[in-house]
Amino acid sequence: MGRQIKYGHLLHGGDYNPEQWLDRPDILKKDIEYFKEAKINTVSVGMFSWAMLEPEEGNYQFDWLEKVIDSLYAEGISTILSTPSGARPKWLSDKYPEVLRVNEKREKNLFGGRHNHCYTSPVYREKVAEIDRRLGEKFGKHPGVILWHISNEFGGECHCPLCQEKFREWLEKKYGMIENLNSRWCTTFWSHRYQSFSQIESPSSLGENELHALKLDWKRFVTEQTVDFMKAEIAALRETGTEIPVTTNLMYDYDGLDYKKFREDVDIISWDNYPGWHKKEEWLTATDAGMQHDLMRSIRKAPFLMMESCPSATNWKPINKLKKPGMLLAASLQAIAHGSDSVLYFQLRQSQGASEKFHGAVIDHYGGNDTRVFREVTEVGEALEKLQEVTGSVTCAKAAVLYDRENDWALKDAQGPRNEDMHYQECVLKQYRALRAEGLDVDVISMEHALSDYKILAVPMAYLFSEKYEERLREYVAQGGTLVLTYWSGLVDETDKCFLGGTPYGLMDVTGVRSTEIDALFDWESNHGIPEHGNRLGLQKVYECKNLCELSEVSDAEVLMRYADDFYAGSPLVTHKAYGEGHAYYVGADMEQAFYDDLFKGVAEEAGVKSLAEAVPEGVSVNVRQSENAEYLFIQNFSRKEVVVPVTGEYQEIYGTGSEVLAPLQTRVLKFERK
Repeated sequence: MGRQIKYGHLLHGGDYNPEQWLDRPDILKKDIEYFKEAKINTVSVGMFSWAMLEPEEGNYQFDWLEKVIDSLYAEGISTILSTPSGARPKWLSDKYPEVLRVNEKREKNLFGGRHNHCYTSPVYREKVAEIDRRLGEKFGKHPGVILWHISNEFGGECHCPLCQEKFREWLEKKYGMIENLNSRWCTTFWSHRYQSFSQIESPSSLGENELHALKLDWKRFVTEQTVDFMKAEIAALRETGTEIPVTTNLMYDYDGLDYKKFREDVDIISWDNYPGWHKKEEWLTATDAGMQHDLMRSIRKAPFLMMESCPSATNWKPINKLKKPGMLLAASLQAIAHGSDSVLYFQLRQSQGASEKFHGAVIDHYGGNDTRVFREVTEVGEALEKLQEVTGSVTCAKAAVLYDRENDWALKDAQGPRNEDMHYQECVLKQYRALRAEGLDVDVISMEHALSDYKILAVPMAYLFSEKYEERLREYVAQGGTLVLTYWSGLVDETDKCFLGGTPYGLMDVTGVRSTEIDALFDWESNHGIPEHGNRLGLQKVYECKNLCELSEVSDAEVLMRYADDFYAGSPLVTHKAYGEGHAYYVGADMEQAFYDDLFKGVAEEAGVKSLAEAVPEGVSVNVRQSENAEYLFIQNFSRKEVVVPVTGEYQEIYGTGSEVLAPLQTRVLKFERK
């Protein structure tokens, strides 16, 4: 699937904007010297260069870009070349105002910002395709260009008449007849039935904004229209005969788009990683960042690129804190451990003005190489050179956590049982963290992913079941998998229409449980779970639960834990049932982290899944990448104290200090030959 990526080495570098310095050839020359010193082997250029590449309509000025790419290539530095569609020049918006977006209140935007353009506009698509073709013709076979970068951080939506009409066409293609749409959307409620597709408008705070299926389909449409725009850019490049692979940079937990829909059209997934280090204990931030790395890797189940990260402090957060010594190296190697084949930064040289002039950079306004940041970037480059052999190696996880964007959309808009916060991501993260605490690699998957590779599958708060997902979960358990399903699962279909006959829909016989009610707790309330004596997982503690507590009737499941408090004290809370060759666990409430740690410790032991590390202390991250001939064990200490991580077996240490004792932020990489 897609063009094969063959870099042969880990990429180190990042975003570079040489057009800002065309009047300073001395700076451009010095930059390359600095890049080589810092072990930078790749730069990304052209992302926001449209006004310099086409200063007037039809007047293309590529000489400066060619000179930059040639100069870099002559010094052994590769180029990731971006298409410039992320920000249009002023002349284009002035001459063709239809390219500017219209917001949900039907107000047309003024010129400015990034991604302030309509993905449907024929004019915008034509102008983008033309400059992309020109770039493809000029650089599509350049030996220094290793990757096409399509646009930048796709996001946002447009509600203009062009998009409204395209949305109606999309709906008609999906539903066929308006009667079918009315039935699936439940428009009879509030007497909002449509007589034709032409009557439908996108959601708006000024109009229809509580028809959940409409909002869900609008988000799907926005994703598909964005992907279609990206595909048009790729097609324009391919018309020129270029065979260079393509990517586009995704963002942290971005809920405006469903990223799984991008996987068929890009050759490699890339994303921009900006954790809030030092805001809380580093290992907590590392767990969150690790889950996002794993989510990106899992989209294609292949190595990805960390396209952006900050070598110092960002400038756009409420508090822009510096990375403390050692943090940049640890965060960079975390990306490699989770499957990235790159450490790339925004930005290589700090802009002298405009919105990101104080965003961290490898080379700051001072312009020297004797800064702490430059030294630490060089240290990262040296580490990546030692780890070149892991390039292209893969992660073969035996555990997965479901974190589906369409489910997230539906949950947030469900209007009950909690409207302030359903704590969905938190629930996913707790189970991910518990599996990671066992030293296991974890895929973070959507409902479209195959399940047969996993011995353990956590399915938290799967409120929405895509078509026949319950059948896939049933087959997974029957074939020997271990399923951990939670409260508020299997309530609605893909159009947010409630299932009849009981929930979790289609799985009541698999779990031995039927949900009857769910209690939404005030923030100051809590309940507790008391383990049954002699339960199969050896759970012994009393655990706290908050936010949501589900009541259920048990048919033929064994009860592992019961509620301690309120009118449902004594009711089942956690159950287990053997089904076919596998196991189904059901967790009825929003449990504390300690519960999930103990639950998955028992589940992993029962499933026979274990880590290469003998023990994983709190705050330690363990990852394995595999090549045809070797397994690479990454051990990282994100705690604030020294830890010991024993490892048995024969291995070669390819990075580290040679000791099982790891200081804070220290990393070891061990190579095990595969027999």
